[in-house]
Amino acid sequence: MKEKKTPKLTLVGAGPGDPELLTLKAIKALNEAQVVLYDALANEEILQHAPYAEKLFVGKRKGCHACTQEEINKLIVQKALQKGHVVRLKGGDPFVFGRGSEEIEYAESFDIATEVIPGITSAIAVPGSKGISVTKRKVAESFWVITGTTSNHKLSKDVELAARSTATVVILMGMGKLPEIVSIFKKYGKSSTPVAIIQNGTRKNAKHGFGTINTIEKVVEEEQLSSPAIIVIGEVVRHSSKLLEYFEDEFFEDEFLFQNLDIVPNFSN
Repeated sequence: MKEKKTPKLTLVGAGPGDPELLTLKAIKALNEAQVVLYDALANEEILQHAPYAEKLFVGKRKGCHACTQEEINKLIVQKALQKGHVVRLKGGDPFVFGRGSEEIEYAESFDIATEVIPGITSAIAVPGSKGISVTKRKVAESFWVITGTTSNHKLSKDVELAARSTATVVILMGMGKLPEIVSIFKKYGKSSTPVAIIQNGTRKNAKHGFGTINTIEKVVEEEQLSSPAIIVIGEVVRHSSKLLEYFEDEFFEDEFLFQNLDIVPNFSN
């Protein structure tokens, strides 16, 4: 008689996109899984670490949902009771706008054991891939990570609060609300604030555009940027060594751009 597997849910963060940015603990969990439920932001290359598992796509993207959240919750329980160990593979970190806590709570209401394996959040890793440090001494003492679209499909009110601060602002799922975001930052006198938009960050097909609040909408149009992308707003953007060549061109048009740098770059070479 075949041994019945103990039901278990492991919530695994798939990281920002690059499959090599997966933790060793995540790989071990995938290798042991009987079922993997993966979302739209999880790189499918990661599934090779689950050779023995049934693999089901349950992704949600704007305007296209393979499953509703309620259906995903029920599927987790169903598969755990039928097959044993379910890995729920979620892009980035499962507790950063990933609704991971909802899935944990639902599974535990059926007395299913749960575990969380954190992932590298795209909110920090994607800016980092372009040399953008979300905090920097004498430049930014804190950072906000905000969802661009709330559960009622509106722009988060926290964007307006963040725009009043000197903190770095990282907005996820915000491309559809970019005109609103730009308008808010202009209202608070932030027209010259640098902005980076990075699409498919850390992946081979990554694209990016850099500008200021004044120019970023034009940049998005020229570079044909779209979701999934991360919006980074703040003085730290111009401090990236990878972006100095871009801001060199801007320097001669707006001396404000480098007035807060610890060391002014030498553009004479």
